[in-house]
Amino acid sequence: MLSSLSGIWKVEELRKKIMFTLLMFLIFRLGAHVPIPGIDPDALSSLMGAQIFGWLDIVSGGSLKRFTVFAMGIIPYINASIILNLLTMVIPYFEKLQKEGPEGRKKMTQYTRYGTVVLGLFQAFGMSMMLRSAFTNPSWASVVISTISLTAGTAFLMWLGELITEKGIGNGISLIIFAGIVSRIPTGAVTVWNLISNRDMSIITVLLFLILAILVIAGIVTVQEAQRKIPVQYAKRVVGRKTYGGQSTHVPIKINQAGVIPIIFAMSILMIPSMFANFFPEGGFSSFISKIFNMQHPVYVVTYGLLILVFTYFYTAVTFNTNDVADNLKKYGGFIPGLRPGRPTAEYLDRVLSRITFAGAIFLTLIAIMPSIAMAVSGQNFSFGGTSLLIAVGVALDTMKQIESHLLLRHYEGFMR
Repeated sequence: MLSSLSGIWKVEELRKKIMFTLLMFLIFRLGAHVPIPGIDPDALSSLMGAQIFGWLDIVSGGSLKRFTVFAMGIIPYINASIILNLLTMVIPYFEKLQKEGPEGRKKMTQYTRYGTVVLGLFQAFGMSMMLRSAFTNPSWASVVISTISLTAGTAFLMWLGELITEKGIGNGISLIIFAGIVSRIPTGAVTVWNLISNRDMSIITVLLFLILAILVIAGIVTVQEAQRKIPVQYAKRVVGRKTYGGQSTHVPIKINQAGVIPIIFAMSILMIPSMFANFFPEGGFSSFISKIFNMQHPVYVVTYGLLILVFTYFYTAVTFNTNDVADNLKKYGGFIPGLRPGRPTAEYLDRVLSRITFAGAIFLTLIAIMPSIAMAVSGQNFSFGGTSLLIAVGVALDTMKQIESHLLLRHYEGFMR
């Protein structure tokens, strides 16, 4: 692996891509310290302590806690992408665009950008209303300025992510989230050290937490890389003097086909009640909603888990259409041994996908609710939990594979053996 790392800097194109990506990270971190105009830091600090924004603050790299222009992070873009993918199942126009190749994807990207701005405006307005008491002048003008600033910050991050994808290495949107998560590690380490110094946490607890983190990372890597290979045989075809087909291959079905998307979507939906509760006076309904949608409340944990299960199945069905796979196999002369092409193949793939997706959904649910259970049992704040590790490890694996493909193209040894 060390020789492979040294090989990175010998490839000029790869070196430029990595340096460009690191430069974009630097811009992201600089923007994470640009505050929204008119914010009172002391009032914001006391107010944020009462809000349930832990995970979003980690994803945004601490921007939410400081209420900077990047406070919303890239979450509106992810939500817009999810919604647009879901719409392909019910609106034929979007389904047609998805199958039109590069031109169709270009239009889908454009619609995703528009959706990002719209969702960003709604989320920015709700967030500004929730934190309006932190403004030095809590007027409607301050809320409007905050809404515009937050939406502009998200739009800039969207552009930054697309720029990384085009000129850097890896998926830009995922890498921005990865950078936000990783940037919190030094702060977390300092916090743990202070807790140990003040005897609020024992070294044994820290060691147990590190062992648990290593086990979780190992589990994430195993599940992320695990897949079921469905054998496929292609029939021989004779065209003129040439013979085509006859080879064997497989259809890979990943256990975690949906990735981390169901967790992000479920968390975004669970934020909506808390945002609406802030439009009502203190006490009564507002206090009830804030209590119910606390990360440690059983209702929140159960609802969160059920939403993840539902969205895992739903998003997997969107991204892996068994009917399309069966039709393509039939079109090119492929078949699964022991099954007739067409409908029997689609039914078999659907049955296998449902069973594998169940294992993936349970895994995602356990990873997501782990911090809530740990906080309820230990009383410590573990907002940097399984979800953050899942995103960080997944993005790191994907980026490493892209770097490895660049190295292998130029005859350098890859990371994995």
